[in-house]
Amino acid sequence: MKKCVFAGTFDPPTTGHKNVIDTCLEIFDEVVVGVGINTAKTPMFSADERKALLEKLYGGEKRVRVVLFVGAAVDLLESENTRFYVRGLRNTVDFEYETADHFASKKLKKDLVTLYVPAEQESLHISSSLVRNSRKFKKDFLSYVPEKILSDVIRLMEEKNV
Repeated sequence: MKKCVFAGTFDPPTTGHKNVIDTCLEIFDEVVVGVGINTAKTPMFSADERKALLEKLYGGEKRVRVVLFVGAAVDLLESENTRFYVRGLRNTVDFEYETADHFASKKLKKDLVTLYVPAEQESLHISSSLVRNSRKFKKDFLSYVPEKILSDVIRLMEEKNV
């Protein structure tokens, strides 16, 4: 059985994240979606809320498992007993960042295999930051969040007065 890890903040999950996970499901038997808890960041949604959104998005898909993690992605890969780490790329900035991260991580996990999934053309501009900023400035963001969790994202934003 081949398993991969796709880790991120997912604050909130976007259609771009969904595209990457859907691609992973075409390649792997199991996809572990790691919701990172980074104490240096102040996310809009709690870790449990982000995890719940992803679980709802993939409810019924037994090959997707959502977990919370603290620390380095290589530690999550080790605990999940896989060497396959998937990263989504929108542009050359993402590529340079992810490649630098790959080489640093490879020093910690020698058997690491990083796989890049390029964004679909219509998703090149989509990011969680874009969703948060669009909401902040009262601009349309509805097509950037998967329909299955859109009402939940809006409800959570309203509860937080965002």
